[in-house]
Amino acid sequence: MNAAFEVLKHVTTATITTVLLQKGIRKCWMKGPKPLVPTGIRLVGPAFTMRFVPAREDLATPESWAKPVSTRGAIEEMPEGCIAVGDAMGITTCGIFGDILTARMFRRNVTALVTDGAMRDKTGVIASKLPVWCDGVSSPASVNGLTFVGWQEPIGCGGCAIFPGDIIVADDDGAVVIPQNLLEFVAHEGAEHELYESWVVSEVEKGVKLPGLYPANDEAKARYAAWRKQRD
Repeated sequence: MNAAFEVLKHVTTATITTVLLQKGIRKCWMKGPKPLVPTGIRLVGPAFTMRFVPAREDLATPESWAKPVSTRGAIEEMPEGCIAVGDAMGITTCGIFGDILTARMFRRNVTALVTDGAMRDKTGVIASKLPVWCDGVSSPASVNGLTFVGWQEPIGCGGCAIFPGDIIVADDDGAVVIPQNLLEFVAHEGAEHELYESWVVSEVEKGVKLPGLYPANDEAKARYAAWRKQRD
């Protein structure tokens, strides 16, 4: 699995969405999550899921933060290398995490946080060094609009179904989810797609017209095969 992860670090989220179309999967790019600080870095990891529901006054209180089922409790269960995915139902009027929580996640070697909700304490979150993909910044605490109800169960984030252990890839274009059983396929096909596109770019720079080149006709496929053989 680690080898596939290394391959995916060189495959764009745009390419991954194209490759997953071959398997009929269209809802894999999460609407909402964007890098809090674009860096050009691409991160890969298994999903650790967290689920919020609309706030209910008797449950969504500051006291709830001390309960066993809490965002604090979830953070202590996150395995090293995971990407935490928070289903905030697209609610951005409160922040699901702030600087102290992201600092703890960074200390636990969590790879990143992805959510269709918002963050609070932006300056502190950035200082914590945890990479974050979110849908904005909001000062109110999570309990102003959300109730945290559990972790490591199926969730919906940004319009995508995400199961614990699915593979998350996040870059400056956003975040995508790869079903666990398609990891090897996406890594292999994605790497091949990236290589072909690099050749296409070189052809375009030479003045070659796109029809027949992208997508490739038989003549383009033959020229690409010859280029790849020479390259290898």
